This record gives sequence, structure tokens and C-alpha cells, in this order.
Amino acid sequence: MRRLLRASQRGQATTEVVLLLPLFMFFLFAFSKVFALLILVQKMEIASFYAARRWQLESHRNVQYADGFDENQLCPDIEAKVKNYIGFDDAKTKGFLGLDTARICPVQRTQVWNVVTLTVTTRPMGIKGLKALNMPAYKFEVVKYVPNRDRPIAFVLPGLAP
Repeated sequence: MRRLLRASQRGQATTEVVLLLPLFMFFLFAFSKVFALLILVQKMEIASFYAARRWQLESHRNVQYADGFDENQLCPDIEAKVKNYIGFDDAKTKGFLGLDTARICPVQRTQVWNVVTLTVTTRPMGIKGLKALNMPAYKFEVVKYVPNRDRPIAFVLPGLAP
């Protein structure tokens, strides 16, 4: 037998459902954004390792080739592959994370190390009209130090025989 609601019985308030569903969806969206940013950081670590290793193996120590090939061909090619891996070529990924720029070039050269810095910036996230929920743009950096030589020189203290 089907029971009919009487005036003394209470049913589920429609207002609770109407108000809680958007709140639940907001938190679901916020958690997915945070999780996606964590994955972005992990992908940046992998991409920076790739960039540093490729720079180590393919860049030149000779100044004659360093300016021409390394800066004009090698570095932009590494940067393009890193952008592709991170998700700049996928419109959905780029839009969801708010990816703005990714840079590796120029690589800083020193006497012992080449410093490869991957910098990824995002656009500011926010909801129009709600100033409390507006978040600033993020800037993530991963720095890798690459030796100038394929084989590191053994460390010997001055004045001691090897």
C-alpha cells in the first residue's frame, strides 16, 4: 500500500537539495583543479629532466656552435617538446589548467654547470563577480644543473697526489 504524506509528516526540503548540489559541484571542481596542478608539477619534473639531459648530450662546448645551433635550433626544439608533453597542444588541458607560458630558453651557461630552468606560468583563476574566490596566477619553476662535461672530473684536493 502506498502511503500518502500527511500534514504532520515532514518530507525532504527541496531547498536543501537545490542549495547543496551547487556547493558539492564547486568543491568537486576545486579538488579536481588541485589534483590537476599536482600532476602538472610531476610532469614538469619529468619534462625538466628530459630537457636537461638532452641539453647535456646535444649542446656544444665550442663557442662557435653555441650561439648558432644551441640557442637558435636546439633550445627552441627542446622547449617545443616540453610544451607538448606538459599539455600546451591539447586545448582541454591548457584550458582546464589555465596554462599561459612555458620557457626553458635561454639556458644559463657557467664554467662548470649549465643551468636549465623550466618555468611554467598559469593564468589567474577566478569566478567573475566573486572577489573572494579569485586566485592569482601561479609560477612554477624547476631547476636542473647539468655538468659541462660528459664525464665529471675526479675531485682532487690541491697539493695532494692523486
